[in-house]
Amino acid sequence: MAANIPARVRFAPSPTGHMHLGSARTALYDYLLARQTGGQFVLRIEDTDRKRFVPGAEQELMDGMSWLGLEWDEGPDKGGPYGPYRQTERREIYQEYAQKLIQSGHAYYCFCTPERLEQMRQEQQHRKESPHYDGTCRRIDPDEAARRVANGERHVIRFKTPREGTTTVVDHLRGAITVDNERIDDYILVKSDGLALYHLAAAVDDHLMQITHVIRGSEWLPTFPLHGLIQRAFGWQEPVWVHLSVFLKPSGKGKMSKRESSELIKDGYSVFVKDLESLGYLPEGVVNWISLMGWSYDDHTEFFDMASLVEKFSLDKLNPSPAAINFTKLDYFNGLHIRALSQADLAQRIRPYFVEQGYVVDDQRLYQIVPLIRERLTTLDDAVAFAGFFFKSDLQPVPEELVGKDLSVVQSLEVLRRSLAILAPLPDVRLETLEPLMREYVDNSGLKAGQVFGILRVAITGQKVSPPLFESIEIVGKAKVQERLEQAIHLLEVLAADGVER
Repeated sequence: MAANIPARVRFAPSPTGHMHLGSARTALYDYLLARQTGGQFVLRIEDTDRKRFVPGAEQELMDGMSWLGLEWDEGPDKGGPYGPYRQTERREIYQEYAQKLIQSGHAYYCFCTPERLEQMRQEQQHRKESPHYDGTCRRIDPDEAARRVANGERHVIRFKTPREGTTTVVDHLRGAITVDNERIDDYILVKSDGLALYHLAAAVDDHLMQITHVIRGSEWLPTFPLHGLIQRAFGWQEPVWVHLSVFLKPSGKGKMSKRESSELIKDGYSVFVKDLESLGYLPEGVVNWISLMGWSYDDHTEFFDMASLVEKFSLDKLNPSPAAINFTKLDYFNGLHIRALSQADLAQRIRPYFVEQGYVVDDQRLYQIVPLIRERLTTLDDAVAFAGFFFKSDLQPVPEELVGKDLSVVQSLEVLRRSLAILAPLPDVRLETLEPLMREYVDNSGLKAGQVFGILRVAITGQKVSPPLFESIEIVGKAKVQERLEQAIHLLEVLAADGVER
């Protein structure tokens, strides 16, 4: 298919749990291809697996996609010309097409009981054969099978796979894949409850919704030949098939699974989109990160916003090799995108994290803080630990941390007293007002700047590491700085009275 022809792509998740990074990457590639070609991005909910259905999962998927900036053109919430967009609402459609396969001899009714199937599997295992359906019911006369169905006998519908020859299907990334037909099972297409399974439902939906490209995970490669056979049994033109690379654990050993997330979360990471948002990651950073897990533009360009991805993305540059999930890279990209935000935008994005921790946030002060902390942030929630002192009414520094390096309690106390004496008469504590006087004091005291300013940093911020000291003092304000210096002096006076040397 020519690159300039509008692509119709579908993201078709199952609402069986949290939105995983693998799903997010599939949705992203779908979105990029649709936007690049001026096509449509369809959201279709494949909810026929009712045993694994999780209430609320569909909404979480939509919320995750919206957070990532992947807005869809058609879907269960928006409608569209090819609805409905939930598979459980398309039961009659699948029944109609299943009947067409039976009538053309490409499918058949199977009446085998679960007990018989289990016995068959055990016998195959005993013979060390791969589990497969033995074809008992495909030999039943079609008229007899129809009578049994009409009489209400419980049944499923199976695909009638050719028993001889080979089937060749073409994956855009891997090329032609040829399989002996005897290795393809007679898969169930419609269950006994009348609900179609993925193999039939996806094929019918992709055709009726005029999907041009099917981008999905490589876990579908084993049944890929079956899906090609189903499309051909109907005489339909197949979509462009694209099976994405597998995600490996950060170690590179073994496939990444949802079960890993409980361990990752302890280190501030997750494979679930909703967790990444709460952990302080930007959607722009996550999108940049996952875009490069299986795709690259060239060997040196790494920073992409959504607009540049739409412009530069290409199916031809996807890589089928497994991709290890590298959370260090996520931190790196997140930091880049934090620093690419405007001052006002970053202020608004970090605001909820302060509010969540109970701070009463002054928006003007928050705006002033951003230039001081921007370079130090890896995630948005880092801002709270780094800059929470700006909004604290009551600061409680650790008294021992007020003692300067290689200084005694008494010497450190003198530093605080002299600093307060310098600051108190000043009309303000702007950078250009206070800093020259404090540096003059350092020069005349015989002390090192690190000793003096380290003591002041703890006294005024409560932290050994903080944004630039004098810029922070200016934002905190004279009254609050004076109050904090007085408190620090009191804390050291108590230490001195107790005879503490360090």
